[in-house]
Amino acid sequence: MSDMTPQAKSWQRPEVLLILMAIAMPISFFTWMALLNNFAIEEAGFDGIKIGILQSLREIPGFFSFAVVFLLILFREQPFAMVSLLILGIGTALTGFFPSTYGLILTTFLMSIGFHYYETLHQSLSLQWTTKDEAPVVLGKLVSAKSFASLFSLVLVYLALDLAELPMKWVYLIGGGISMIIAVFCWMAFPRYESKVKQSKKIVLRSRYWLWYALVFMSGARRQIFVVFAGFLMVEKFGFSAAEVTQMYIINMIVTIYVAPKIGRMIKRFGERNALVLEYVGLILVFMGYAFVEASWMAVCLFVLDHVFFAMAIAQKTYFQKIANPEDIASSSGVSFTISHIVAVVIPAAFGFLWMMSPSYVFFAGAAMAGVSLVFAALIPRDPSPEHTTIIGNFGTAVKPAE
Repeated sequence: MSDMTPQAKSWQRPEVLLILMAIAMPISFFTWMALLNNFAIEEAGFDGIKIGILQSLREIPGFFSFAVVFLLILFREQPFAMVSLLILGIGTALTGFFPSTYGLILTTFLMSIGFHYYETLHQSLSLQWTTKDEAPVVLGKLVSAKSFASLFSLVLVYLALDLAELPMKWVYLIGGGISMIIAVFCWMAFPRYESKVKQSKKIVLRSRYWLWYALVFMSGARRQIFVVFAGFLMVEKFGFSAAEVTQMYIINMIVTIYVAPKIGRMIKRFGERNALVLEYVGLILVFMGYAFVEASWMAVCLFVLDHVFFAMAIAQKTYFQKIANPEDIASSSGVSFTISHIVAVVIPAAFGFLWMMSPSYVFFAGAAMAGVSLVFAALIPRDPSPEHTTIIGNFGTAVKPAE
């Protein structure tokens, strides 16, 4: 980790800042996501096609995440991350006040700009401020912190909807407002930390990173099946209410709080390849289950397993940290989000039409995506390094890290 400044208090450490930001993000995002399907259907009159189009538009800022590297010429990563977090909170807070097609599109787009730029910068800072040895464990703790914050926000959503019977617009306002408060606190309370290696201020694309690019690309593609259509299945096919959807996410978070740190330690012990192979085999089974499920309780079990497997994506990040030049991390974090959103911009809208034919077709496609990812995961070496990025050899040579 980066050192504290001489004036810093004991709690003013980079890891504490990372945890606070990791807590603030899901309070907004999961409030937004937990209410979206019900808000879109009940307040804005959306169907499968409209929800797919909305989710495609939501992914456009993620597609342009590579632009972060150019903005870093003008702004430092740490304050830029906190501003992005503030924008995420504002977009979420405003969502409930615009219950129309265009209103939901505009607030979603604003929320998405903050979310994707924040995620890009937080990933970059997490890898820069941790060593290769401690990264899996630290990232596991960050996932656990996110899940704890998500649990907190979802419990508040459930209580607000089910007990207090608040309108959804006020729940959106509370969730977004809490994230905004934390962002302002992080800005004011923490000193600015320096990275040990000066980051490149240009787009970095290296041929020897090809396997990581492929894994990120496929991860972005199949992730949309969960984010967009798994939740929509619960509402449309099984008639879940907003409160019931929230309960389902609460179960997810409780499980992940416990499991994520163990996954981090598992990756450290058994390696990135084994973790990712396990993830993709599991996802193939989960997606096939979605395609045929008829009982709501079984669908909830699949949903929880699906979410747990997402925690194993830590292995993608630590694999890249092991093969990358240290100065490439910030630029490559932006590039990775762009790569993961190339198909993410298209899939929700295109699969919205596929959904209208049969929801099972969407989940068959998800299983196929997980199968392709499994093939790529099998190409990861047991001990990745800049000189040994895949088991079939590097395309390109390692560049000596900057001193």
